[in-house]
Amino acid sequence: MQAKPEHHGRRRRLLALVLCLIGLLLAGSASATSSLAGSWRDVREGDTPAKLLAEYRDGELQRFDPNLLFRLPKGPLGTWVVLDPGTSPAKEQQVLSIYPPPLGMVTFYGQNGHNVSLTVDDFGQGLHGHGRLALVLGRDAPVATPLLLKFEPSARIAAPVSFRLQDWNHYLVVDAHWLVFASSSLAVMLAMALMALCFGLILRDLTFVWYAAYLVCYAAIQGIQTGFVYHPMGMDWLAGLSITVGSAAVALSVAFASLFMTRFCELHRYAPLLRIPVLSLAVGMVAVVLMRCSQIPSLEGIGQLLVNPLLTLGAALLLLASVIAAVRGSRHAWFFLAGWTPLLVLTAMTSAQVNGALHALPWLNDAGLAAGAFEAIVLSFGLADRALLIRRDRDQVRVLADRDSLTQLLNRRAWHEAAIVAMSDLSARPQALLFLDLDHFKKLNDKRGHAAGDEALAAVAEALRQELRPGDLLGRYGGEEFVALIDGANAEEALLVATRMCRRVHRLEIPVDGNQLALTVSIGVAIRRATDSIDSLVARADQAMYDAKMAGRNRACLQRRPEEPNVPRRMAG
Repeated sequence: MQAKPEHHGRRRRLLALVLCLIGLLLAGSASATSSLAGSWRDVREGDTPAKLLAEYRDGELQRFDPNLLFRLPKGPLGTWVVLDPGTSPAKEQQVLSIYPPPLGMVTFYGQNGHNVSLTVDDFGQGLHGHGRLALVLGRDAPVATPLLLKFEPSARIAAPVSFRLQDWNHYLVVDAHWLVFASSSLAVMLAMALMALCFGLILRDLTFVWYAAYLVCYAAIQGIQTGFVYHPMGMDWLAGLSITVGSAAVALSVAFASLFMTRFCELHRYAPLLRIPVLSLAVGMVAVVLMRCSQIPSLEGIGQLLVNPLLTLGAALLLLASVIAAVRGSRHAWFFLAGWTPLLVLTAMTSAQVNGALHALPWLNDAGLAAGAFEAIVLSFGLADRALLIRRDRDQVRVLADRDSLTQLLNRRAWHEAAIVAMSDLSARPQALLFLDLDHFKKLNDKRGHAAGDEALAAVAEALRQELRPGDLLGRYGGEEFVALIDGANAEEALLVATRMCRRVHRLEIPVDGNQLALTVSIGVAIRRATDSIDSLVARADQAMYDAKMAGRNRACLQRRPEEPNVPRRMAG
């Protein structure tokens, strides 16, 4: 009864932690930020900064709200942007940030002809924003002076951007919050990928490998789009290769995701008709990426036109396949739905945002990091469940391989291997081997049938098991023969155990035929010598069992020394 309050308390604490994190990430967005007004137009031949500012003052430029996401039209020569900070006094140094960071070059035209070019993969001197482009404005800059920017032409997709003018201290706080958030998200993804790769190598299951490869590709995509791989990671060798590496990462992520889902959700079993379309999704995406990288204008245009619709349709296909698999009984498809549904919805929303919708949701860009981390955790739980199922199945197979199906005792091979391990102990503790053979078992099979014989074997095996300790090795050697290796038993103790076994089997009163003849057992006992192998020990116990047979059956006999006559040393009575 105490568990429910504790459970609710944990839920409340978890909810409070999540709210605190959300508050931390959103902190400062409502204060210490100057409001901006914006205008734009395409770059034309003969444009100069003075000409643009004059047109701006005359109201000839098209206006937009720079505080919201805005997709700048893509002119052949680039796009001019004018930002007006208004007349609010600047008490300290200010920072202009562009979020999310565009993948092309942005040039800032400052006072006295001082121009600064900004790119997400720039490694020059000066401030480098994290998750955004950043430019420090001097304290002596006129407050009401418009800020002139030029977005240089680029072959890359023009994603919507927003602009912020913040004081220095507030910018540092926001930048630190983003660094903590992005680092944590990427660390979670890469840690889950490493864990999945280890599981894949241990279990030899490609499902884990495909998942690890997908997570690495998705982390690479997010790292390039947000600029994390450049700053703070400092991968300067990627400078200028973002479009190539990013396109390859997208293609491989789709391919690995398709391969992973096909195996993880068992589409061949639960949704066979969708298996080929899901796998074809990777092929189609690779074709689109190749078109975008072909350097052929017509193919690049087709590829750019198809990429976002294909991602949206692909998201719907993966969602449909997982829903069908889950409804039809795939347990792991539910994990897939829980982990992927937020990411798939986010993909569709991001595609819509790139096309000009949802401009009031600037957090969608960073939501890809959070969704990737959430997906990694949820699907890792699903993979852990899969690993447990694989281990359980392998344990069951091992049990079936090691156990006799009729008596549930160790079979001859498994008992032999276990006995070798037990005899490898070179301590002075004695060991005794008992070799058991049922008396008149062939007659029981002939008179009462093999079904009765099977029942007798199962009953005898259970009776023998109850006379031994859990650590003793009992196995079915073949037919009606059993063997037992008893650790720490000398000759007298082993004979006592064997005698109890004889009596226990006799008390089962299993009839052999219609007369009064009952099933019994003859047991040979051999004590391990220093020079014994498992085969020699079994051979001596087997000979002692034949001595018991010759002495009248239903008794135990200790293996005789060479100089002793062939007579039993101990009977069952």
